[in-house]
Amino acid sequence: MNVLGIESSCDETGVALYSTTRGLVAHALHSQVDLHSVYGGVVPEIASRDHIRMLLPLIRQVLSEAGIDRPDAIGYTAGPGLVGALMVGGGMANGLGLAWSCPVVAVHHMEGHLLAPMLEEEAPEFPFLALLVSGGHTMLIAVRSLGVYELLGTTLDDAAGEAFDKTAKLLGLGYPGGPALAALAESGNPAAYRLPRPMLNKPNFDFSFSGLKTAVMLEVRKAEETGPGEQQRADIAASFQQAAVDTLVGKAIKAAESQDLRRIVIAGGVGANKELRRQLAERFDGRVFYPRFEFCTDNGAMIAVAAALRLNDAGEAGEIRAQARWPLDTLSAPTNT
Repeated sequence: MNVLGIESSCDETGVALYSTTRGLVAHALHSQVDLHSVYGGVVPEIASRDHIRMLLPLIRQVLSEAGIDRPDAIGYTAGPGLVGALMVGGGMANGLGLAWSCPVVAVHHMEGHLLAPMLEEEAPEFPFLALLVSGGHTMLIAVRSLGVYELLGTTLDDAAGEAFDKTAKLLGLGYPGGPALAALAESGNPAAYRLPRPMLNKPNFDFSFSGLKTAVMLEVRKAEETGPGEQQRADIAASFQQAAVDTLVGKAIKAAESQDLRRIVIAGGVGANKELRRQLAERFDGRVFYPRFEFCTDNGAMIAVAAALRLNDAGEAGEIRAQARWPLDTLSAPTNT
């Protein structure tokens, strides 16, 4: 079956076609970074309007590249996310489902990220530990099978991606800040500043990045008194990145060992961080899986593959689902499996 995936939860419009026999057939992505950069963050109204503008052209493009007129099923992001943006994707999916008389699957955004490595040739087998790290989420999840998830730990304040973005802003870098900070850190000394590794030695698997962010802010203020040079900024960036990576890697390995899991999946926007990938692979005595860089951030391919795996949960088109909040551990295994 050919499954069309639609992603519109925030500031990226993603469309993809996934075949249950051939894998990913075609995909397209439109980023709204330029629209939101002047505001220093995502403006929900602007995001929704741009999804309206871009969805149909991207769907036509993907179907044309795939050489088909219509899919056999449609999956769309139903949450969590910006409600207005979710409504655009949900409305489009259900409208096309009615027009094409095909079933529609409401997909959990974070389950899409979690399953994104399934798009690769070497896909992870269940069970595994998932480290989901993005601008809005930082979670450690024991994945027993599809839909059987146990939340082991989450962030108590800022998500990892949010901490990267806020630190980048302190250093005068542009939006989105995470990739810019990682690029600056490449020329810095990660041992130049002694920054905290919050909650790393706590017995639980929760995260906290607010204290690390505050420590960086104090170092930036000290540097501003003398006028920070480019090398000093790079050293702060590298030291922050190393502290964040130490925290994420340390917690992930402890969580995997506690559950006797030999596989770890990294997913979400921060999962594209090269140092995080490298250091987890070096320090974990098991296998590490992750999607290719283009599928770490929001995209239609992850929604398409998640919908394909949940075809038994597909319903008739007509009911739009959009949830700003939707805990991942409230999901269940697909029906009739």
